Amino acid sequence: MAVSYSFPSFVPTPLARAAMAALALSATGALAQQAQPAGNTLSTVTVESSRTAPQADVTGFGDIPLREVPVSATIVGQDQIQASGARRLADLTRFDSSVTDAYDSPGYWDFVSVRGFVLDNRFNYRREGLPISAETSVPLDNKERVEILKGTSGIQAGTSAPGGLVNYVVKRPTEKDIRDVRVEATSRSSLLGAVDLSSRFGEDRQFGLRLNVAQERLRPQTRNLDGDRSLASLAADWRIDRDSLLEAEVEWSRKSQPSQQAFSLLGNSLPAPVNPRLNLNNQPWSQPSVFEGLTGTLRYSRAISGDWRWSAQVGQQRLKSQDRLAYAFGCGAEGNYDRFCSDGTYDMYDFRSENERRLQQAANLGLQGRLMTGTVRHDLSIGLTASRVRNRFQDQAYNYVGTGNVDGSAVNPADPTLTDANTNRDEHSLELSVQDAMRWTPRFSTWAGVRQTRLSRDSVRTDGSRPTGYTQNVTTPWLAASYAVLPGALAYTSFGQGVESQVVPNRTQYTNAGEALPVLKSRQWELGLKGGERNWSWQTAYFQITRPVSNLDACANLGITPCTGANDGEAVHKGFEANSQWSDGPWRLAGGVTLIHAERQGSVQDPTLNGNRPVNVPKQVVRAQAGWKVPGLEGLELNGGLSFEGRRAVTADNSIELPSWTRLDAGLRWDQRTGSGTLVTWTANVDNLTDHRYWRESPTQFGHIYLFPGAARTFRVGMRASF
Repeated sequence: MAVSYSFPSFVPTPLARAAMAALALSATGALAQQAQPAGNTLSTVTVESSRTAPQADVTGFGDIPLREVPVSATIVGQDQIQASGARRLADLTRFDSSVTDAYDSPGYWDFVSVRGFVLDNRFNYRREGLPISAETSVPLDNKERVEILKGTSGIQAGTSAPGGLVNYVVKRPTEKDIRDVRVEATSRSSLLGAVDLSSRFGEDRQFGLRLNVAQERLRPQTRNLDGDRSLASLAADWRIDRDSLLEAEVEWSRKSQPSQQAFSLLGNSLPAPVNPRLNLNNQPWSQPSVFEGLTGTLRYSRAISGDWRWSAQVGQQRLKSQDRLAYAFGCGAEGNYDRFCSDGTYDMYDFRSENERRLQQAANLGLQGRLMTGTVRHDLSIGLTASRVRNRFQDQAYNYVGTGNVDGSAVNPADPTLTDANTNRDEHSLELSVQDAMRWTPRFSTWAGVRQTRLSRDSVRTDGSRPTGYTQNVTTPWLAASYAVLPGALAYTSFGQGVESQVVPNRTQYTNAGEALPVLKSRQWELGLKGGERNWSWQTAYFQITRPVSNLDACANLGITPCTGANDGEAVHKGFEANSQWSDGPWRLAGGVTLIHAERQGSVQDPTLNGNRPVNVPKQVVRAQAGWKVPGLEGLELNGGLSFEGRRAVTADNSIELPSWTRLDAGLRWDQRTGSGTLVTWTANVDNLTDHRYWRESPTQFGHIYLFPGAARTFRVGMRASF
């Protein structure tokens, strides 16, 4: 894949120059180790395309087992993805109590919150370690695992929202051939067919291929939400010699499905949970949203010696979207534009943003290895990452067409006239990172990392108005210390920073329109204890995240004119999380709990917010899964799941809250070995076993309060054959 880049000149700061020097010294040291006297030989290095050690690339210390790294992270593997029937990231919240929904409309792309902060779809997502845009539908059929880093992500991302980072890892060719066929059906005759094939060939099996194909007819319980999706992906590798590996992969996906329009408050009242099968996006002219993507990476890695290796990687993501919705927004009749009218009516708009095109390109050079300074062992990782974003849109339709109502019976005429300008965006960034794990004794280690980022961003409206642009340099450090208090138990403490960059909207409301605000630098402290044995793993952590907040939302929501855009206080999230996985004999148990105390502090623009809880952040979250292999019935396992989320604020003044809710899931799995050796796995599952009706979440977007109902009871049956 040919990828061309055009990056701004990088003027190194003293910190960057020091990091570059470290890179040069490390490379020199590694080459010196390679140039040994004739009597010495290097140990054999085997480069494998897949690793068996439990590790998470998203931590930045991918070669060190996750249980030894002083961070909180969750890995959701392909077996969990398939067993849960997950189709999207939002379906994986059941596996981590610190991850919750943040505006997860079926038919649209995912928004998730980690530790109470919504991840930014433009900056908090990675694929194969490279930055991608998550403003699309990301399929899971060809993903080996999904890694979720919890906490500030400045060590792994130049700019990103605090809370965490998500990394998608694709399926690669395996040593053992794979011949898997999967069929799955859900309520209302949704039907999925998928194939997963992997094989190695060549005289020394040096070539590998992995093919994943999936096609699904979408017929969910929610009305007016039928659609379809497709996926085709191919991964290949070439073991050039014992020290070199070349890997390439590409995936194409397309999803066409209408979005579910959310509900809202009725005046000052929280309505009773509605029938989750009702979709207000049900006009005769409603069209599906369509998300199409073509994404691929090329990576070359080579071992320099027994302790050092380097890698080079490039990736490209091309997205095309059609975003359409019969949009329910506000109540002009009562002068409230953040909720519906008291009588259940609302203003309806015809919204269409078509032919959205997003291009993201990235390249990375990395050097990883070990060296000794006296008695201290260093695990070093040095990287240089360059990325380019180019988003192009056309004028969009956002036209008032009449009044709707919450029973979904109102019909209004369409108005697809392109009346509203959109915003084109360009971004270039160059990031230099250095990380070092220093092992002072077999039990005590310190960890340090720093990332220097130079970014350049420009935007302009599609009609040529409101151009803005700025360039910034940001630095994000991370420090930690860990101590093995017992065999299999690690205590750690860490401090990290993350940065966000905002520009004042280019509107006459603001006295400094178009100016870049000072960098919003988040800070996190974490204290944790983690460990485990062969069949048991566990982790606990206390965290405190302090995130600066600008006054831009307050000025927009309160209509303050004139307003000078500035930083305005902070959001502070303190919390405790604990999770564990255990298996013994016929039993398999897993679960977690997260407690969050979150509040707004120091606002001058809107002092009434101080001391209040941010909207849509549950106070408590509990997740649990259990499995039991039935004695005497070989291969049969019963399983169940529980999700509980505590109360959460609906309004910024905390006067209205969502009640807590609990959902139960149940299922069974039967592994059957046929006479020919084929393993056939049969599954039957029920999500929301009791058909409980509840409000699942209450996000605020674009100044409007939304209410999403929990999904109705859904049945799912499947068959997977491994030949």
